[in-house]
Amino acid sequence: MNNSMISAMVSMNAIQQRLDVIADNLANVDTVGYKSKDASFEDVLTQVQGHHKDFTLAGRATPSGYTMGFGSRMATIVENLAQGSHKETGNPLDLAIEGNAMFVVEGNGGIAYTREGGFHVSPDTQNPGFVNLVNNQGYRVLDRANNPISIPENAKIAIDTKGQVLIETPGGNSVEAVLKLAELERPEGLVQMDGNLYMLAAGLTEAQVFEAPPANAQEPLKSEVQSGFLEMSNVNYSEEMTKMMEVQRAYQLAARALSSSDTMMNLANTMRG
Repeated sequence: MNNSMISAMVSMNAIQQRLDVIADNLANVDTVGYKSKDASFEDVLTQVQGHHKDFTLAGRATPSGYTMGFGSRMATIVENLAQGSHKETGNPLDLAIEGNAMFVVEGNGGIAYTREGGFHVSPDTQNPGFVNLVNNQGYRVLDRANNPISIPENAKIAIDTKGQVLIETPGGNSVEAVLKLAELERPEGLVQMDGNLYMLAAGLTEAQVFEAPPANAQEPLKSEVQSGFLEMSNVNYSEEMTKMMEVQRAYQLAARALSSSDTMMNLANTMRG
């Protein structure tokens, strides 16, 4: 197999991976809290090939050699954690964050983080007469002390911009709990899981990825909670469609290069002296 065939084959594989990333973005254009992804690429086995000795001339100003590569491969997938647009729902338990923070929930494999704030209540199995605030997967939402938020059953609930969970009482509103909002500082320290959830990368602590929480529980956070709103996907549909067309053209070009290399090899094999 010659270099041109190897380069075309490797490039087609990388282009297919990029197409998968774009397709994932387009499939989640209406998914609440979804963050778009982009793929970065790098050269494969790039090396400098020396010219024939006849090119070595006295007084030559440029190096004797040329760069030879074998296509490209996908190096990493980068997530765009920029805030998406807010959609009004009127449901007091639908929450959106104005800022760079994330909600904290009790995930399947430990504490998890998310921007998806479509919450509801579910019976508290450990505390009869109370309900837990949970997300769409049923994971319990945590307060600033990393405890599940438990609310009296049938209580009228409201959540203010500070994340305070208020319930209506005969004497007025009382603060039942305060949502934990983790202010993101190093996005590269998070690993995406299923269901728009993120977890800390292996070996990292919360203090290494998020900003230190306020020392005083009454101290305001940088981010605010908007009740009655949901944060939509930050995928730009027209931009993703443009990328898809570019990737399809690149795939066609690589496929043509592979076909041309195969044709030339067949011609060379059938030549007779």
